[in-house]
Amino acid sequence: MHDDLGRLVEAPARVDRVVSLVPSLTEAVAATAPGLLVGATAWCSHPTDLDVARIAGTKNPDVAAVLDLRPDLVVANAEENRAVDLDALRAGGLAVWVTAPETVPQALRSLDRMLAACRLERPGWLDDAEAAWSEVRPGPVRRAVVPVWRRPWMTLGRDTFAGDVLARLGVHNVLAGAADRYPKVRLDELPPHDLVVLPDEPYAFAADDGPEAFPGVPAALVSGRHLTWYGPSLVEAPELLRRQLDVG
Repeated sequence: MHDDLGRLVEAPARVDRVVSLVPSLTEAVAATAPGLLVGATAWCSHPTDLDVARIAGTKNPDVAAVLDLRPDLVVANAEENRAVDLDALRAGGLAVWVTAPETVPQALRSLDRMLAACRLERPGWLDDAEAAWSEVRPGPVRRAVVPVWRRPWMTLGRDTFAGDVLARLGVHNVLAGAADRYPKVRLDELPPHDLVVLPDEPYAFAADDGPEAFPGVPAALVSGRHLTWYGPSLVEAPELLRRQLDVG
């Protein structure tokens, strides 16, 4: 099978041990086959009772620790994980499956293929997620800035999964045409906008940390897990984000 990057991945016919380097993929595998995961990053917070070996972070996984776990397959993401770490795992003899979706439909297909690479049947939650998003009809378009970090300020730019999620809900990212996917910005040079969307990850924006930087502009505090993760969270994301964004 070939992963999202078109790379041939020679996973064994039977997969009994999986290491995940991405929180959303950790949740997807755990929700589909409890017990299949043997390792995950320190940032993998769902399911909340996950009891596996922790192998550091997404950007700095402990390669030696992953190799010691002897997984049949490692699941990763082209944006979240560094190519140098994935190459080191491959050099150690491991099969590595890389996902790279930039839209909701791509994410649904990507999850289906990744779980198939794990030798798992298509789960019911994936059908529920596809159904939930097939019913989405965007409301009146809001023009938004979507910060993902401050000090320095960084926002969503072009070709992001989160940007596609928002667009499907009627929220247009005014920096979707930026040259970078996550451009650094000056707040006094932002394009006209009538909404600021502040997720609680990767930067933990909160009512007292973020909205004050955009006086006179409504701010929507939203769940970063539902905005940026692709996995079981996609099932409830449309309804939850609609409420948090107040887009009907």
